[in-house]
Amino acid sequence: MEFRVDRQPLAEAVAWAARTLPARPALPVLAGMLIEATDDGGLTLAGFDYEVSARARTDAQVADPGRVLVPGRLLAEIVRNLPPQPVDVFTKGSEVVVRCGPAEFGLLTLPVEDYPTLPEPPSRAGTVPGDVFAAAVAQVVPAAGRDDTLPMLTGVRIDIEGDTMWLACTDRYRIAARELTWTPADASFTAGVVVPARTLADTAKAIRPDADVAIDLTGTGDTLIGVSGGGRSMTSRLLDEQYINYRSRLTGTWTSTARVRTAPFVEAIKRAALVTDRGTPIRLSFTAGEVRLRAASGDSARADESLAADLTGEDIDIAFGPQYLLDGLAGVDTEYARLECAGPTKAALLTAVPDDEDSPMDDTGFRYLVMPVRLTS
Repeated sequence: MEFRVDRQPLAEAVAWAARTLPARPALPVLAGMLIEATDDGGLTLAGFDYEVSARARTDAQVADPGRVLVPGRLLAEIVRNLPPQPVDVFTKGSEVVVRCGPAEFGLLTLPVEDYPTLPEPPSRAGTVPGDVFAAAVAQVVPAAGRDDTLPMLTGVRIDIEGDTMWLACTDRYRIAARELTWTPADASFTAGVVVPARTLADTAKAIRPDADVAIDLTGTGDTLIGVSGGGRSMTSRLLDEQYINYRSRLTGTWTSTARVRTAPFVEAIKRAALVTDRGTPIRLSFTAGEVRLRAASGDSARADESLAADLTGEDIDIAFGPQYLLDGLAGVDTEYARLECAGPTKAALLTAVPDDEDSPMDDTGFRYLVMPVRLTS
């Protein structure tokens, strides 16, 4: 095998494939990165850990097609630190030589014949713009659980009905959900699956925003999902598809609705959080025309700040963990945020107020339901 490739596309492709390499592989070959050069000028790099596979394709000048397996993390470190010059890669005996300008490295190959067959994704279900998909995933994944003993809660639930897609995460104390429009291959397509949140977040972030994202899914009895775009692709095993009926919990009867400028609200919460201990909430008191934020760390420090706010309905006196509020507000990409409450002990709903409220698109599709902390005084 022998090929030449520009350093930057090689570095991006290697970094993508390396994302799946396990830190402690069950088999030595799983620490390897598969490199395949074809006579049509295609260069593919791949990694696989039996749960997730990642493949990147780029163009190269292929002098001798071939297929080898090399230590993946080491290759990623080497390529990341190469000078900005064309990179020559070729096999020499039991080594793969990486040469770039004056730098040359030799990597001992792993037995490629022992490498497992990479899974093939299911059939194409549809596409969605890359920037829309990345934004939607980023809005919901902060609410995913971190407890691996409850695998369902560590995933992103994807529900599809025709041209509508919902993404949702919950850790039992909050629910983040986003509704968006996509382009299905079949207008009658429906599906409901749970994808590991970390895998989907890494994938959505790494695919170029100007590329369409293709979702590969059959919708019935799936064990695998494929996500691809811009020469990058991944497959992931699905988690148990059992999930709470989150959509029914995102509607309710609210006795109070407050509207506040998003950016100043975020900054005020961050300032108030400076005096909070772990587990200490921030208290929000909404009255006509303002919201007052208060927090304290025992008797040693306190914070008190007021912002302008619009309130409809009853006065609100409610408390939340500061990070839970900040995670929700991070998903609000409009000038104003809306907080709807039904009492100090009931879940409150945070949404984005569209910048153009006269537009027929009166909903950004983002919902963030969060449980308050019970006030003791």
